[in-house]
Amino acid sequence: MRREIFDPEHLEFRATVRTFVEQEVSPHHQRWERAGVVDRSAWSAAGRQGLLGLAVPEEYGGGGSSDFRFPMVLAEEFARAGATGPGFRVHNDIVGPYLTELATDEQKRRWLPGFCSGELITAIAMTEPGAGSDLQGIRTSAVDKGDHYLLNGAKTFISNGILSDLVIVVARTTPEGGSRGLSLLVVERGMAGFERGRNLDKIGLHAQDTAELSFTDVRVPKENLLGEEHRGFSYLMSRLPQERLTIAVGAAAVAEGILEATRDYVRGREAFGRPLAKLQHVRFQIAELATETTVTRTFIDRCVLEHNAGGLDTVHASMAKWWATELANKVVDRCLQLHGGYGYMAEYPVARAFTDSRVQTIFGGTTEIMKEIIGRSLLD
Repeated sequence: MRREIFDPEHLEFRATVRTFVEQEVSPHHQRWERAGVVDRSAWSAAGRQGLLGLAVPEEYGGGGSSDFRFPMVLAEEFARAGATGPGFRVHNDIVGPYLTELATDEQKRRWLPGFCSGELITAIAMTEPGAGSDLQGIRTSAVDKGDHYLLNGAKTFISNGILSDLVIVVARTTPEGGSRGLSLLVVERGMAGFERGRNLDKIGLHAQDTAELSFTDVRVPKENLLGEEHRGFSYLMSRLPQERLTIAVGAAAVAEGILEATRDYVRGREAFGRPLAKLQHVRFQIAELATETTVTRTFIDRCVLEHNAGGLDTVHASMAKWWATELANKVVDRCLQLHGGYGYMAEYPVARAFTDSRVQTIFGGTTEIMKEIIGRSLLD
């Protein structure tokens, strides 16, 4: 089915991104997977190519466009190439809106030029050892000391955690429990008491640095408070739809890319004297998966247009995230089976996608949390 969501400038941008991936990412990705981290030079290259800070105003070196179709193209091209290492989506789509929408003019001058050039790599630290999808359980504290906060606590599963120069930390600024009293503090590389733990050993996404972070009496100046004090929870909730949408976009692209590779494989692979593609079971499997990915793509595209118009709500973003990520896992699993023993070999894209995709139903809010949000909206 022809997609009519894109204009000519998006197609030109896609060509730019595809060339960047071919020249600056794919040749190095296996080495990054062995190292567990992407070269910082890849971030600088992305900045020079205009792939970072797509929605940041031009006066700070950004693309100046709030059109989410540009980040969508970026996510799709990286997903289809299996380029899971560079954490550009976290940087652009998740951290970016906090800086562009909540930062003061002084903070923007300080941080956004480096954000766009790739000099300053960013992360957001929400998850704690005892608090994942339930942000109300956050225990990291920031005590007001007059001209600064004294930050103490620990975070885990932080994407870009090793490379990050700026980390938006969700901390409790009042002793109250629940959602009240959370604030956003920007912690910068080199602040005394800010330590990075190990680069976590994951079953997939091996090139993406994911770390534990600890904060011991870190003096965070008041000038690094992002937005208003005690309003952190509302800031997080209002920006979750875009985070979940970008995950859904990537998941749908993974499903499409692996399905396309599998179609090529079954056409060329023979069993019992004829191509696998001639077997009815294989044809039925491909038909089922192609139908589901097509239906999913139609819904995701509609969600992106709704988001551009300012109308994507939490419920539909949750639907997109739940459905697309679960479908991606289903498609990858079925396609691995169709590859037979070769599907279990790491040099095949389907094998890498099998482990890389699994986490998508967990981060950004688990499938169960997505269903709870949707169910509440329908029944409460």
